[in-house]
Amino acid sequence: MSHTKFASSFAPYTPPPDDPSYVAATPARSRPSTQRAWFPSQHVVSYQSGGVPTFDTSQAGGAGTTETLEAAEGVAAWETRYGFRVDLLGAFAYILGPVSALAILILETHNDYVRFHGYQSALLSTPLLGLYIIISFITISVFFQTVFLLLLVGPLIYMAWQGYAGAARYGLTRFYVPWIGPIADRWVSEE
Repeated sequence: MSHTKFASSFAPYTPPPDDPSYVAATPARSRPSTQRAWFPSQHVVSYQSGGVPTFDTSQAGGAGTTETLEAAEGVAAWETRYGFRVDLLGAFAYILGPVSALAILILETHNDYVRFHGYQSALLSTPLLGLYIIISFITISVFFQTVFLLLLVGPLIYMAWQGYAGAARYGLTRFYVPWIGPIADRWVSEE
């Protein structure tokens, strides 16, 4: 096969459509008059038009994409069973102690973030409440009962804030209480 016959069988090179020099060089009458809705309105440099390829980012379609996260978990990370906000349910798990933790664990079956905080709240607040009940029977002083009540309520308010902020600010970041958090995480992963 001769060289001229071989080379003539291929189409001439045309730059990709997202190349800015290609769009600028194309006459206005041959370009489509309306931009398609699925193309971004701002120009994004891609590896096809000479940009540096990126890996494991949501723009490149790597491990950071939302679709990959949703497919890996089976359920969207932000969906709950009854459509409530994830950050509010994460905080509510701690507000009423074991009562709210039990309510979260019974009612919320779709979201792992909320279930994690439900388990962690149950493992944290139940022993604290039991200790408070024992201390209230032993001590007669109202001062000691008030101090132990603050020791019960303080960590629960702090953890309610962590459950809220972990979803609202940090994108479903779990805050682990030492010794209790890994147990709650293991229970959620075993479900």
